[in-house]
Amino acid sequence: MNPEALEGTADRLLQPDPATGRAPAPARRIGLVLGDQLSFDLSLFDALDPGQDAVLMAEVEAEARYVAHHPQKIALIFSAMRHFADALRQRGWRVIYVRLDDAGNSGSLPGELQRWMAILAAREAHITECGEWRLEQALKDCGLSLTWHPDRRFLCSREAFARWAGDRAHLRMEHFYRGMRKRTGLLLEADGSPLGGTWNLDAENRKTLPRGLRGPFPPRFDIDATTREVLALVRSRFSDHYGRLDAFDYPVTHVAAQQLWQHFLDFSLAAFGDYQDAMASGEPFLFHARISAALNIGLLDVRQLCADVAAAYRRKRVPLNAAEGFIRQLIGWREYVRGIYWLRMPEYAELNAFGNQRPLPEFYWTGATDMRCMAQTIGQTLELGYAHHIQRLMVTGNFALLAGIAPKAICEWYLAVYLDAFDWVELPNTLGMVMHADGGYLGSKPYCASGRYIQRMSDYCAQCRYRVGEATGLQACPFNALYWHFLMRHRERLGGNPRLALVYRNLLNMDEARRQALWLRGEELLARLDAGEAL
Repeated sequence: MNPEALEGTADRLLQPDPATGRAPAPARRIGLVLGDQLSFDLSLFDALDPGQDAVLMAEVEAEARYVAHHPQKIALIFSAMRHFADALRQRGWRVIYVRLDDAGNSGSLPGELQRWMAILAAREAHITECGEWRLEQALKDCGLSLTWHPDRRFLCSREAFARWAGDRAHLRMEHFYRGMRKRTGLLLEADGSPLGGTWNLDAENRKTLPRGLRGPFPPRFDIDATTREVLALVRSRFSDHYGRLDAFDYPVTHVAAQQLWQHFLDFSLAAFGDYQDAMASGEPFLFHARISAALNIGLLDVRQLCADVAAAYRRKRVPLNAAEGFIRQLIGWREYVRGIYWLRMPEYAELNAFGNQRPLPEFYWTGATDMRCMAQTIGQTLELGYAHHIQRLMVTGNFALLAGIAPKAICEWYLAVYLDAFDWVELPNTLGMVMHADGGYLGSKPYCASGRYIQRMSDYCAQCRYRVGEATGLQACPFNALYWHFLMRHRERLGGNPRLALVYRNLLNMDEARRQALWLRGEELLARLDAGEAL
């Protein structure tokens, strides 16, 4: 909506509604609360007065469709927004809530802010920092004078991260993480040294799942009238989006999110450290918390989560590798990728160090592939909007890297299909960690692997039609030849990487016939992808 088009409309919009005889009361200020900012502790609220100001929340088509978001993701956010609006009203706030199908909905957040600034004759608009560069720029460009507030749900501000990064050519999460441990005091001895004598216990987080061991039964959440209404809306408006809606079972309130978190503390955290990298058929969650979506939209607080985990370790309820492994994900990796995102955007999104151009295979959207690991991971994503970090990194991500998929294509897929995916967290993880498209800025080596890694960390290979022990031939696991093909075609760029030195020595020690067979098998697989075939 053009600001000029709104000039002179405030008086008209403040006239009494013919149906009710009442006019909307003016507001001095409007605070815009986004769908991923559902926290009572937003710094935005410090600048507002419940007696004179209004909170604006809006479901808009632009945010639901800029990528084809999983229907469960849209349902989660809309339902959580409606519940949060009700909770704010109970706390005394005046909330202007625009539903997707409301008459007059402009279809965009800048449009709704412009519209309601005019309707309420508001003089000031206040906004918390966005989670996506795209949206923040759209709001900055909307023609209104906006007051921005820092997002203090994170422990490291954008400015603090930029100071830490300084002029370093390459950033490393481990160095950042140690600083965050010292800053927060988490899992430290009295002298400031790390509990257990080491900062990072990642080497103890990669155990293979014992045969027959399964995770606890996941908690279930009631579908109330608000959520049922949202599910019907999403089903009618977004049936063309990837993903099923029938299995929606996720917390949409702060209370329910706390229940999910407590379930993890009680039944999963103790084993999380050992088996956080494990994968098993028919077990989408295992010992994972499944709280990242609730955390990312504001239903949980990172400070409380870390305090609860540290307390569980102090009370000897969980081992140190579980507590450290979980806290590292929150104050290390999560804060680190957010810092890189805001430090390097918007040019970061355009990086493509390997020059990959291949489109995303159709089976990423259907799960129709004979590669069992891919079918399992994509299938549960279709069903639940969820896969844990190793399924994303070392199965679907690893394949995209080895196959040379265009970074923008795979980034868009991750952003669309996962409930917890917002650009600040998805883009650095996918473009930087998964695809190594930033040339090593975020991580020192590509996370590439053959099918042997997947076999070691899962039970997928046992029931796959491909043979993980073979690299050439029609029955050979595609990951194997594609792994060596990737290393061969990028030898000039990667050959000097010290973390890949052993791999390249093994490649050089192969006889020429073996290398040629691997190359030809890789070429055949890539040609099938280019022809639109599923593997």
